[in-house]
Amino acid sequence: MSDSVEEKVIAILAEQAMLEVSEVTLESSLEDLGVDSLGLVEAVFAIEETFDVQVPFNANEPGESDFDISTVKSIVAAVTKLVAER
Repeated sequence: MSDSVEEKVIAILAEQAMLEVSEVTLESSLEDLGVDSLGLVEAVFAIEETFDVQVPFNANEPGESDFDISTVKSIVAAVTKLVAER
């Protein structure tokens, strides 16, 4: 995984969670970080804008998406894949 993708995703999630970057680990879930559904949608928009990608995410049914949001690590991996496919 590219460190720059990882660092940017962590920064986006930290901002949404109103946490310091150092408080966000790859093992953290969005729930651990206190990111609610609105924060998740805002994070997805920020990811799309930052990386110029289209995230296949359905906010109404997040479990039905190919975009794995279970942990920070899975989000980083999904974004890395989208960037590579671009």
